[in-house]
Amino acid sequence: EKPEQLAGKEGAEVLLYVGCVSAFFPMAYSIPQSLVQVLSRVGVDYTTLGGEEWCCGYPLYGAGMEGQMTELAQHNIRRVQELGVKTLVSTCPSCYHTWRHLYPKYVEGDYGFEILHASQYLARLIEEGRIKLGEVDMVVTYHDPCDLGRKSGVFDAPRFIIESIPGVTLVEMASNRENALCCGGGGDVAMAEADLSEAIAERRLAQAVATEAKAIISACQQCKRTLQQAARQTRTRIRALDVAELVWRAVEAAE
Repeated sequence: EKPEQLAGKEGAEVLLYVGCVSAFFPMAYSIPQSLVQVLSRVGVDYTTLGGEEWCCGYPLYGAGMEGQMTELAQHNIRRVQELGVKTLVSTCPSCYHTWRHLYPKYVEGDYGFEILHASQYLARLIEEGRIKLGEVDMVVTYHDPCDLGRKSGVFDAPRFIIESIPGVTLVEMASNRENALCCGGGGDVAMAEADLSEAIAERRLAQAVATEAKAIISACQQCKRTLQQAARQTRTRIRALDVAELVWRAVEAAE
């Protein structure tokens, strides 16, 4: 039986906007799954749009098909408003960037709810003392997703989360924050130029390996997919994880 939270529940504290990558690519399934596990553990009342969630439209926007954005924006905004939630949270930086920075071009006005990336929301829960984090013994490096970092200006929240987890050591890559290299999976490149995407991913992976970290943490489904695939193809012993997955590990460790 479908949990009540996933059936378009009205008046919830949070609506999780899942996004296409997490919905359709198995390697990314564990990211929203980890987030809802954390939300459930700390007592956050959440819901989703279910089948009423349409693509945010960012892939179309990036491909120059801007004419279809208005319909997508109007539909998604209207459906969220109908549920009366307080905050929309997405684990996908592209979805977050679209909701936060592109939708206002097509649908003006106050939407009536807050829009946050999952890293921002998790950082808030940690600051408020609502999440108890156990020890995770791991040396990690952090990869700034293009749409979350350079395009949306969110650099500190993911790092705050990582540094809040006991036992986790963060080692920065040579190129980080505003100067971070792309993972190779953004901007529809993976669909249009697969070889180029792989080459970019391998270059970024080399920077991660140079830190001697055991895991490369990101805050993007596509970054995780692209970097993990590059690690497998090059037989590199490093694991790609999303920050939501890392938080869930810490929550489990605290129990």
